[in-house]
Amino acid sequence: MSTLTKVLERNVAEVEKRADLIEGRYRLGHHLMPPVGWLNDPNGLCWFKGKYHVFFQYAPFEVKGGLKFWGHYTSENLVNWKYEGVALYPDSPYDCHGVYSGSALVDEDKLHLFYTGNVKIDGDYDYINTGRETSTLHVVSEDGIHFSNKEVAVSFEQYPEEYTCHIRDPKVWKNNGTYRMVLGGRLKGDHGSVLFYESEDMENWQLTGTLTTPEAFGYMWECPDYFELDGQKILSVSPQGLRREEYRFQNIYQSGYFPMKEDGSVDVQDFREWDMGFDFYAPQTFTDGKGRRILIGWMGMPDADEEYTNRTIKEGWQHCLTVPRELKYKDGKILQYPVEEMNVLRRDRTSLKDEKGVMELCMGTDEGFDLVLDEIELKDGRFQVKLGGMMIFQYLEKTAQIEFHGAAGAGRTVRKAKTDSLTSLRILADTSAVEIYLNDGETVFSTRYYPDQEKIRLKISGGKFKGNIWNLKRMLFTK
Repeated sequence: MSTLTKVLERNVAEVEKRADLIEGRYRLGHHLMPPVGWLNDPNGLCWFKGKYHVFFQYAPFEVKGGLKFWGHYTSENLVNWKYEGVALYPDSPYDCHGVYSGSALVDEDKLHLFYTGNVKIDGDYDYINTGRETSTLHVVSEDGIHFSNKEVAVSFEQYPEEYTCHIRDPKVWKNNGTYRMVLGGRLKGDHGSVLFYESEDMENWQLTGTLTTPEAFGYMWECPDYFELDGQKILSVSPQGLRREEYRFQNIYQSGYFPMKEDGSVDVQDFREWDMGFDFYAPQTFTDGKGRRILIGWMGMPDADEEYTNRTIKEGWQHCLTVPRELKYKDGKILQYPVEEMNVLRRDRTSLKDEKGVMELCMGTDEGFDLVLDEIELKDGRFQVKLGGMMIFQYLEKTAQIEFHGAAGAGRTVRKAKTDSLTSLRILADTSAVEIYLNDGETVFSTRYYPDQEKIRLKISGGKFKGNIWNLKRMLFTK
């Protein structure tokens, strides 16, 4: 361990120790959040030696972002979590300005992490075309906790000349004995793209091709992910620079997926957003020990401060991850739904059956609740769920939307999604986060929210339904 690593380790330990003494009403019960400071992209998601591993972008010294590390959680059941501390420090010449995003590969009883090391050269640079070095780095672990020395897998000097300095976020997998990697890129001329690499030994990587669209679909494709789901090849990207519209691309940046064609190409008309809420970006998927394809996203949004913010800043932390979602492919769409393990947190069930079209309940906000409605029959084409009047979900004229009133949204206003029907609805509410799933996860809204009272009146109106609502106990977090 270098002297720099020791200094960083000691400083992180000090700020995390101080954070343990801070109480806050918005600390989350069933979403992973940072011990202190800032959290963003989920990284290195995997199932390794009987445990789930969730690494995450972590800036412990700055609640509004700063020097990036990788924090690390583990779990045997996706419900009880242990914070393992910082896994990767920005302590080498290749990542001294940040340990940026990457992925995990489990191979031959070892865990391999690949990530982008960020270096910004001092001087008068734009850091897009000049002044930035972003190499792909590689470390190995036999126990998932301790990692080898950092090695350069692909140097920034090897990237194609037609690209800017913005090439990052490796996702690595193995197929037919060959190691494969996809990187997100920004072509000169502001054209988003991905780059594909192959290797026989995880040390020597060769560029095998690139993929983009004829017309620019955003200027940068961040956090790429490639996987197969029920026989369909999927390319997931987070494009930056799309023009915002009323019913899609409503956030500053987007995240979505392309079903890939047989020839390996993609069509912008096929792009589908993962989530229609205010707070979702940079998702990553992995296959667990049960063979499920699971997605976790960052429940946040880059560069959104001028539009909306988070009231947790005063508590010394910001942002969280979504709950793990199981993915299934049906009728040309990916359905995403909370993993069944989340049901363990349910308690105090109340059965719901409404024939009159209006129902009111009083729910606590200190731990959260899980509302599941099925067999929805609309009255006059409208359905509505009010969370104390502060946040409203509404379905009307084939449009679903969430809307905030007052301070609960911390600047958030309205987000919409087109959907042909509403047959089922699930609202998973935490102390300061809400995930809404329509039609078994065909459409999803994720958002932060900040109720200003300990109990809220939940009002459901607009049609017949059956269902249940549970209070939720908190997940167990240990160190």
